[in-house]
Parts: sequence; structure tokens; C-alpha cells
Amino acid sequence: MTMDFTRASRRFTVLPLVLMLGACAFAPDSKPPEVTPPAQYGVQAVPPAGAAAQGVAQRFERGAHPVPQWWKRYGSAALDALVEEGLANSPDLAAAERNLAGAREQLRGQVNSSLLPSVDAGASATRNRAVTMPELPEPTALYNVFTGQIQATYDLDLFGAARFANTSLAAQVEQQAYQLEAARRSLAANIVTGAITSASLAERVALTEKQVVLLRQVARDTQRRYELGSASQNDALDADQDAATLEASLPGLRAQWHATRHALAVLLGRSPDQAPPDLAFDALAVPDAVPVMVPSELLAARPDIQVAEAVVQAAAADVGLATAQLFPSLSLSASMGKGGFAWGDALSGAGAIWAIGASLTQPIFHGGALLAERNAARDRYEAAVLQYKQTVLTAFRDVADTLSRLEAGGQALASAEASRLAAEQSYRNTAKRVRLGALAPYTEYAAEQHYVGARLRELEYANNRMTETAALFQAMGSPASAPQKP
Repeated sequence: MTMDFTRASRRFTVLPLVLMLGACAFAPDSKPPEVTPPAQYGVQAVPPAGAAAQGVAQRFERGAHPVPQWWKRYGSAALDALVEEGLANSPDLAAAERNLAGAREQLRGQVNSSLLPSVDAGASATRNRAVTMPELPEPTALYNVFTGQIQATYDLDLFGAARFANTSLAAQVEQQAYQLEAARRSLAANIVTGAITSASLAERVALTEKQVVLLRQVARDTQRRYELGSASQNDALDADQDAATLEASLPGLRAQWHATRHALAVLLGRSPDQAPPDLAFDALAVPDAVPVMVPSELLAARPDIQVAEAVVQAAAADVGLATAQLFPSLSLSASMGKGGFAWGDALSGAGAIWAIGASLTQPIFHGGALLAERNAARDRYEAAVLQYKQTVLTAFRDVADTLSRLEAGGQALASAEASRLAAEQSYRNTAKRVRLGALAPYTEYAAEQHYVGARLRELEYANNRMTETAALFQAMGSPASAPQKP
């Protein structure tokens, strides 16, 4: 008898372990497959430094880590203040934070409810009318029933259904955490880009207005020369056309500038009419060094890749949940309390009531719905794995494209700077010759107009280098630790 009991106890001791191991095999690997990182991001290797332009040859620090508050490298306290204001006051960020907090509370509630029994207290008082036998003196009976009891139920997670459900929800909450981090970084990058672009547009508007004034002066001088016979009518008409064409571009340029300021105000959590004043573009210093992470380390730094990884984890858990639902489920229940047909009877010792039980359910036939759900979960898992691979490849391409644009932009800026220096020297030489009487006055206006045009082109390329630098900082991801897991 003792030997039989010992054997039985051993069987019951091993059973939970067997069930647990079986549950672990229900789900595929939640770790995403490894994606072979490229030896270098693009078709060409990253150079040690970019072209020297405006006194800066940006260094590409290969193997460096991302910079947490990279916007401070622009050397503008006003820009730093704008980023901090946006991060503190953005309604989108605040809403995302509240949604994340709510998701964490929901996860906490689901985990607790699956691990602990549920206990409820209830009481009822009813008056009933029942039909009795016709032969009895009273064909109906009136009576009261008073009950009060505590009920407890507990579902045993034999095959890991609850655990898989908790894992899936936890991975979904983790997705929201990484999405919040991505939104925070994207907001900072958009504020930096918007502030730089707005400052550049303000300069472009001012230079274009000056250019229009110079072209109008050239047109008036050409008209006088035509009247004096030293210029043709076509020369006068061409001068008028050049001035009018450039002037026609001013309204659209101003509208673009205003729209950029409005967008920046909204990013800061302000209304468009409360847009901040433009920064001084010349006061912004392009960062002289930018980090370029090793491709293999990029996977752990970019929030979008971390989101894709969490999606794979949730999909794997969903497969385990759908598989566990094909197996039996066991639920235990117990209740105790008082009851009777009168208050006195219910409160007396004779009114004690209790119940204890267990229910076992094994799905047998559901029209193929459970198997279809399991197959669908596996398909979603495979899709999540493929999407993860695509996200990684897209991240590599994002960095490669940004590096290429930044390097090409530096070369273009160097050429534009050389062009502006040549145009400036030509303008100064022409101005001296005009003052000496060797050239007509209109030639000075024309030379200055060409010089202003060269400044506009240099300004455009300088803006591109600054914004592409911000894009590279953004593409490198975040050095911060992973978002706090619930």
C-alpha cells in the first residue's frame, strides 16, 4: 500500500514538469532570426571625413556609440531650449505616455488574474412562488430564500495558455514602449530640422528680396540704356523678365517659410500664431563629428528594430496560446456561506452551505476553428519574422542613404562655397572699377546680384548638411537602455 502511494506521488510530481516542458514546445522561438550584417553600409566604404566646407570637415567616427542629446552639438542654447520644450509639452508624446501607462496596468491585471484565484462575495434575498400538487390544500407555496456566500475559482494553467497570453500582451506593451522612444527621438529630430530649415528660409527670403531689388535696378538701368541707344529693346525686356520671374517666386517662398514656422510651433505644443522667433542661421555650428555605429550593433540601438523584435515575440506567444487551447483545461471552484428560508435559519449553524468542485474541459469538435486559429497564428508569426528582416534591411539602407547624402552634400557645399567666394571677389573688383569710372554703374548691380545668388546656393547646401547631420544622428538610434519592461 505504501509502495503504491509512493509511486503515485512520484507520478504527480513529474506530471507538472512534463506539462511545462510540453507547453514550452508549443511556441516557436521567440528570438528573431539573425540577419547577417553587411561589412559596410553602402556600396562605398565610409570615408574618415567628409569634404572641408565652411571651415569644417566632418569626421565619421566609425564604431562610435550614439549620442543621447545630439542636438546640443549644434552649439545653440536656443535650439536646445526648443527641443526641451517640445519633449516636455508635446500632446502626442503625453498621449503616448498615458497609453503606455494604461497598457502596463492592463498587463499587470491580466498577469495577476491568471496567477491568483478569483474570490467573490455575494448575497441574495428572494421571495418565490412555486406550484405544488393539485391535491394539496394549498396549490401554491410562497417562501423566502436568504443566502450569503464567498466563492473562489482558480484555473490551472496546465498547458501554458495563460502564460502564453501574458507573454503576448507583455510583448505588445514592450512594442508601445519602444514606439514611445521612437516618437520621442523623431520629435527631437523634427524640431531640430524644423528650426534649422526655418532659419534657413528666413535668410533665403531676405536674400531673395535683396536679389529682386538688384534685378529691378538692373532693369531700370537697362531701360535707360535702351532709351539712350546703348542697349537693345530685347536687353531691356530680358532684364524686366528676370526681375519679374524672381519676384514671382517670393510669395511661395514666404508661404513655405510660414508653414515651416507653423509646423515647428505645433511640434512645441503651441498654436501656430505662437511660433518661436527664428534662430540665427549663422549662429548654428554644424557638428564636426558624427557617430557611425558598426552595422552589427545597430540592431540594438534603433527603436524600429526593437519594435519589430517585440512583434515577433508576441506572434510566437500567440502560436503557443492557440496550440494550448487545443488541450484540456482544468478549473477548480469552492464556495461557503449561509442560507435558509428565513433570516434566523440562514444565520444559525444549520444554515451553513458549501460546495467544492473541479471541471475539466477537452475541446473535441469546433468545426476546425481552433486548428484554423493555430494555423493563422503560425502564419502571422512567419510574417512577423519576415517583417523583422525587412525592418533590419531598411535600417541599413536608411543609414547608407543618409551617409551618402551627407558626404555628397559636403562636397556640394564645398563647391558652392568656392563659387560664392569667386562671385564675392568678382563683385568687389567690379565695384572698385565702377568707382574708378572704368565700368558703368549697372555692372555693379549685376555683379552683386550674381554674388547674392551664389550666397543663396551656398545657404541651401549648408542647410542640407545640417539637416542631413540630424538625420544621421537619428538613424544611429538611441544609446539609452531599453524601455522599462512591465
